Amino acid sequence: MRLTTRTNLALRVLMTCGINHGEKLRTADIAERCNASVHHLLQVVHTLQEHGFVETLRGRGGGLKLSRDSEDISIGEVFRIFESGTPFAECFSPEGNTCPLVSACRLRNYITRALDAFYHELDMVTLQDLVRGNCGLRELLAMAPQAPKNCAPAQ
Repeated sequence: MRLTTRTNLALRVLMTCGINHGEKLRTADIAERCNASVHHLLQVVHTLQEHGFVETLRGRGGGLKLSRDSEDISIGEVFRIFESGTPFAECFSPEGNTCPLVSACRLRNYITRALDAFYHELDMVTLQDLVRGNCGLRELLAMAPQAPKNCAPAQ
C-alpha cells in the first residue's frame, strides 16, 4: 500500500498547525519546514479548508490555522478524504476495471476487509496523538522557539 503525496502533505500541514496551535501560519513557511512545493501545498490546504480542518485568511496578515481542536481531528477521516479518489486496485474502479476475474475473484473481499481494518486503526488516532509531547516534531515544525514542554518518545 502506498499513500498519495496529497495525503502525506495533508498530514504535514495538520501536524505543523497542531505544533503551532492557535497561530496563523503562512503556507510558504509550512512548505519550507515540510520540504514541499508551495503549489502542491496550496491545493492540499484548499481541500483541508473545504472539509473544515483549517481556516484560511487571505491578504497581508493572512495565513492558516486549525479550525478544530487537535483531539477532534481523526487521522482516519483525513486519509479517507485524500485517498477517496484513488482506487486501491483496478477492480475497485467501476470505470477503469478491465480485470476478467472480477466476477469470481475472492481477493477483493479480503482487500476490502484489510482496508476497513486499516481505516479503523487510523480512526482511533487523532492529530493530538501525533503532536502532544512530541519534542522532535516540535523542534522540526515550531515556527517560533519555545521552551520544551513534556516530551514523550515516539511510539
